[in-house]
Amino acid sequence: MIRSLFLQCLTFSEMFQAKLIVENVHLHLLPSLNPDGFTLRKRGNANNIDLNRDFPDQFLFLNDDEDSRQPETRAIMNWSRDIQFTASATLHGGALVANYPWDGTDDKRTFYYGCPDDDAFRFMASIYSHSHYNMSSSKEFLDGITNGAAWYPLYGGMQDWNYIHAGCFELTLEISDNKWPVAAELPIIWKYNKMSMLNLVASLVKTGVHGRIYSSGDGRPLPASITVSGINYTVRAGRTFADYHRLLAPRDKYEVVATMPGYKSRNTTIWLDEGAMTLDFVLDPEVSVKGGILQNVYDCNCDSKSKLEFVEFLWGSHFEVFFVFIVILGFLCILFQKRKKVKISTTKQRTVMDIVELDSCDDWKKKIDEYLQRMTAMNAVERKALHARLAKSVRLIKANGQGKFNPSSPSSRSRSMKITR
Repeated sequence: MIRSLFLQCLTFSEMFQAKLIVENVHLHLLPSLNPDGFTLRKRGNANNIDLNRDFPDQFLFLNDDEDSRQPETRAIMNWSRDIQFTASATLHGGALVANYPWDGTDDKRTFYYGCPDDDAFRFMASIYSHSHYNMSSSKEFLDGITNGAAWYPLYGGMQDWNYIHAGCFELTLEISDNKWPVAAELPIIWKYNKMSMLNLVASLVKTGVHGRIYSSGDGRPLPASITVSGINYTVRAGRTFADYHRLLAPRDKYEVVATMPGYKSRNTTIWLDEGAMTLDFVLDPEVSVKGGILQNVYDCNCDSKSKLEFVEFLWGSHFEVFFVFIVILGFLCILFQKRKKVKISTTKQRTVMDIVELDSCDDWKKKIDEYLQRMTAMNAVERKALHARLAKSVRLIKANGQGKFNPSSPSSRSRSMKITR
């Protein structure tokens, strides 16, 4: 119902822009970042902290601890990084101007300090200003736009943080000279800013370069990076569909470069006039000296990534390494089997008996009988072989002592048998 009523209030041109936005843009609305301050009619939140000075700042190096931020600040930071917005606008009161980065300077002085995408931001701010009822005719700000640092430097603002850390092109829009307008003024403010808002959002579709990035190997989307020669800024493609949206001001030509670890970079020169351009990239995997493919799998966990790289290493250009690995493994298996057989054979042949200092053949025979009783655990072949060896020893003892066992005899001692377990 709200959408239907909203569309009924639009003119034909406004309807065209709204249709373009609905069909091509994912639009997110945050009614208020500082509800406590709005209710209390003050800049700070309930903790009396100015939220637009609470973000990490590139010029305040002791200002990086996110855990010390206000809950509203942490919430908007997490939201921005999760969604990966292409562009955003924050609406303020107290002036009538479209403000763009940078908001601060490295030496705290007040002067024009543009960011790497200064041309694109000036283009976006101008779209809003010139679509507004009277913003572009401002006597304070030329064309109704301003660089933040040229107006007054501030630090810890959301605008600069979004551009640096969230990949989001954000404008700060001061839409009313009255800081606290009464309810009766809101319809007028809406009327003056309605077309500006529609044109600004529609410009994200009608300008810049947009596309997706794929692998030539299997056609899967790649979360690659997009850079433009001469502009020190990187836009990253989406993690799921690898779609990118690079906002650029219209001019003669740009050189667009797509890069991804594990893939060859690709660059294309484009001519960007008054209109958007669709540009898809297909990246080839990098090839090693011997022709093996080296791939970098970003959408897998570390374990599976290591397994894939190991398999790729074995089956790629390193087949000779794989062959040597198999030969060594086979040799170790054979050696292990032989040692196992020798160990088993030696164990089975060991006995539990020591023959020592016996006084007579009768004692000898008793020991043999005791031993033979303990041979029941052996198989038939082992018992037969060991029995033959013992019988031979007995014959030798009898031959030496004519039926008497003489432990003092040199020949007896030299032929004594010691079998241990």
